[in-house]
Amino acid sequence: MIRSDNLTISTAVAISACLATGAASAADLPARPNYTKAPVYAAPPVLWSGCYVGGNAGGYWNSFTAGQVAFAGVPSPYIGYGSQNGNGVVGGGQIGCDYQFASNFVVGIQGQADFGSITSSNPVAAFPGINAQFKVSNFETLTARVGYTVTPAVLAYVKGGVAWTSANGAAVVPALGGIVGEAADFSMTGYTIGGGIEWMFAPAWSLFGEYNYMNFGTKNVNFPSTGLVPGFGAAGALADTNAIKLTAQTALVGVNYRFNWGGPVVAKY
Repeated sequence: MIRSDNLTISTAVAISACLATGAASAADLPARPNYTKAPVYAAPPVLWSGCYVGGNAGGYWNSFTAGQVAFAGVPSPYIGYGSQNGNGVVGGGQIGCDYQFASNFVVGIQGQADFGSITSSNPVAAFPGINAQFKVSNFETLTARVGYTVTPAVLAYVKGGVAWTSANGAAVVPALGGIVGEAADFSMTGYTIGGGIEWMFAPAWSLFGEYNYMNFGTKNVNFPSTGLVPGFGAAGALADTNAIKLTAQTALVGVNYRFNWGGPVVAKY
């Protein structure tokens, strides 16, 4: 009986010693490190402030009206040569800069140049057997534009400014195989207004579609004779002076690469 009590006491002492040793060992362990969350990266916001360069292509339509206002340098009553419409495909490029303010508004300036070969003609009723022919080869615009972001990545805008074009006019005789009796190269200056939608589909890249109207007014142009057709005078002599009126329209789609001024935003905690 005594031995049993001694065994129990010995066992209890051993267990207590083990527990004390374990507690002491646990107390000696280093404290668990306090881990903090890493900053979370947030995608950069869509920013329209910056400059860009890009290309475009689309359709072009014009309307010419012409008439004689002088013959051989002598003013004459107006003789209408009729009107004509031309259309074709054009392509070119644009460069510009934008500035975004008040969250949703964007203002900017843009230069655009497009090239093509749009030829049109019409028979001149006042001079049977002669066709008035015009050809447009290029046009340029310098415009201001104002836009509103309907979503952060979609910009609706209007634009307006100055327009220039280069053209050629000629009096052609179809019965003689299209021989030119008189011809002149000339340029015209006018105004343009338009509008469109631009979508920033990827960082630094955007797509746009736009419509533009151009009005170049009326300009008096001197037409020298080629000397190839009797009745137009000697080669180089002033044949007549025509009052030429031109309006044009374009529908363009294009892409821009943007050098944005803004940078990425990192969320802070």
